[in-house]
Amino acid sequence: MSDPARDFVTLSISVIIESLPFVFLGIVLSSLVQVWLPEGFLLRRLPKNPALRRFTVSLLGVLLPVCECGNVPLARGLIMNGLTVADSMTFLFAAPIINPITIVTTYQAFGWSDGILVSRIIGGLLIANLVGFIYSRHPAPDTLLTPGFQATCAAEEHVSRAHKPRRTFTLFARESSAMMPALFVGAGIAGLIQVAVSRNVLVALGSNPLWSVLALMILAFVVAICSNVDAFFILSFGSTFLPGGIVAFLIFGPMIDVKMLALMRTTFTARTLIQVSVLIAVCAAAIGLAVNLVF
Repeated sequence: MSDPARDFVTLSISVIIESLPFVFLGIVLSSLVQVWLPEGFLLRRLPKNPALRRFTVSLLGVLLPVCECGNVPLARGLIMNGLTVADSMTFLFAAPIINPITIVTTYQAFGWSDGILVSRIIGGLLIANLVGFIYSRHPAPDTLLTPGFQATCAAEEHVSRAHKPRRTFTLFARESSAMMPALFVGAGIAGLIQVAVSRNVLVALGSNPLWSVLALMILAFVVAICSNVDAFFILSFGSTFLPGGIVAFLIFGPMIDVKMLALMRTTFTARTLIQVSVLIAVCAAAIGLAVNLVF
């Protein structure tokens, strides 16, 4: 096997191995939310005000040590449990950044230096709530979802709440069959891009305030590394890239990368994902540039 082919296989497998435990954890949590929580449990306890409700939902990630991979099936479960599409989007994009493991590892990597940790947390919450606000204004939120997922939601409404263990197993099997192919495709694309794109090109751009931000956002999209460990990965670039580029990497990567797009495609339409990707990219770049100006 040639070196590029070996690198492709190694990188793809590493993405799968890194992501798989969190995907399964997310599926388990999703199944528990759908089956074992009393009907309307979450809706009764969330604020009635839409903006306050979305902000509260964006903080749920503090309670869940699940990275972005596992948050996709969990967000699907929240929709099935009665949350709006906009609410689930807010959770989906905020949770991987503010989960406790991500916060601890980011602090261990950077401490309080250059405002990286604070910028990551605040920036992530701002972007997630902005996405939630924008899509809460959508006139037909169901059209943001794939026909397959809409059918799943419709079928779920007519399923008996009895036989909970059997239903939990059925949901776990169904979500796994939806997530696993997407994970493998996403990991393969990530491995292919990493082999094809030279990191030397990205590093050469690291000292420019604008290009350092854009280069590290591209890197975040390509490497598709788990948010629980991405701070240690990017720490090695700390002496080459400006702080704003690192912040953009740490915000954009957990929200949008090739692996995440493949997983989210099981739930959201391609048009929705393109719109969300552009919106998040612009916001993450703006935050990165702001950090470069301040620090």
